Amino acid sequence: MWPPHYTHPTDRLFTATAKAGIIRPSQIPASAHPHPITSGDPLTEPLSARIPAAPIRPSACPGLLRIVPALDGGICRIKLAGGVISAGQALAVADAAERFAGGVIEATNRGNLQIRGIGADHDALIATLLGAGLGPKNPASDDVRNLMISPTAGLDPQQLFDARPLAGQILHSLETHPRFHELSPKFALSLDAGEGLAMLEHPHDLWLSALEVDGETLLGFGLASCPASDSPLAAVSLDAGHELVVAVLELFLEHARPEQTRMRHLLQEVAVAQFLEWLDARLSQGLRVDQKITTWRRAPIAANAHIGVYPQRQPNFTSVGGVVPLGRLSPSMLRSAAKLADELGDGSLVMTPWQSLMLRNVRDEQASTAAAGLRAAGLLCDADQALSQMIACTGSAACGKGLADTKADALQLAACLQQQGITRAVHLSGCNRSCAAAHAAPITLLAISAGHYDLYFRHADQPGFGELRGRDLTIEAVGALLTADSRSSTDD
Repeated sequence: MWPPHYTHPTDRLFTATAKAGIIRPSQIPASAHPHPITSGDPLTEPLSARIPAAPIRPSACPGLLRIVPALDGGICRIKLAGGVISAGQALAVADAAERFAGGVIEATNRGNLQIRGIGADHDALIATLLGAGLGPKNPASDDVRNLMISPTAGLDPQQLFDARPLAGQILHSLETHPRFHELSPKFALSLDAGEGLAMLEHPHDLWLSALEVDGETLLGFGLASCPASDSPLAAVSLDAGHELVVAVLELFLEHARPEQTRMRHLLQEVAVAQFLEWLDARLSQGLRVDQKITTWRRAPIAANAHIGVYPQRQPNFTSVGGVVPLGRLSPSMLRSAAKLADELGDGSLVMTPWQSLMLRNVRDEQASTAAAGLRAAGLLCDADQALSQMIACTGSAACGKGLADTKADALQLAACLQQQGITRAVHLSGCNRSCAAAHAAPITLLAISAGHYDLYFRHADQPGFGELRGRDLTIEAVGALLTADSRSSTDD
């Protein structure tokens, strides 16, 4: 267990500055810093501050180096290692959103940030973000830095191991292995160390989840699935985790055709058993496939654990989370959160896959002050706020595919439910692409025209969004139906 004042070797990747007993980089003697070129430590290599001369490959997915157009201007996605951004970097993002865009910052469902409404000066925006250390080590790797870990990795009281060192190894390989730069920008990995706060429902091309078998901690893994609903295919020891990831990615690239961009595409032609056979032959340690592994299921996390105060394994310290309303941050909100991180936390924010952010390493006695500060900044720190349970895509206001103004409709629906004292987890999607949600939400509203939606309830036996419960409903009708359903469920 690392005490709050200890700077873990991988914290240079997943945390930034520190305070309140946590050593800041400026307080460390220059002689203590390894040389960024000769140290051999991949986590201390300097980030490039130059716009690459080589062309960036075409894709509809935004990146830091690829700004894609939308109705409201360009979109730039800033991928954050472990979701972590220093207070200084957050200020740089806020400034860039004001100087070069329309001042709209989005929290994504993979723990990243986006700037929307970017004007013509793309190069200046990119240079500003690279100068803040927010870019990849290798420009060609920007697309593939898609590794999700818990926002409380290394701090979580339920973790079976500290995921940060292994995450650092995996990210280093993604950034420095040239072949891995051929992966699709959507190819995604997750690493779950058993934390009480972990996104388990997002499907991933490769997921790893810690489990204990006969007193030993292993890494179970699955392909094109998620640990919330699937058991591991096999497992390896913790020290073989990095080798496993590299082997899976190499095998995918060796056997997938160019049009097979995701693991699920390959597995439509290659049997899982065949893939595991190839994998087992490539690893220095054989795969473990006994029944205790292949029947294991990950315990679910507590609902809304990312909202409000979350305990840490370090005594006298806690984390405090607030939901970004409908995933939209203003520059002033981000600046306020960064200020709180400097004053009450460890000088960094962590973005979560629930479109929220957290202050970490807050002293217990200052947790209520931190929560009050987040509320004052405009974040939602109470799970009984109806808006804290809602997600909505950009909608017709800024997306050419959107059939309704989803964010305005979400605000209207939240106000209706709040008035009735009801909170429901609802996803409003402007089209069937479901950009705002990586997995089916308990309730989905699918736009069919301005202000009108089809209503779905998630159902284990129904594909897609689930069971259709209403067609062509107005927001008022949806509010009435959800109110009646909630009261009926309570009466039952």
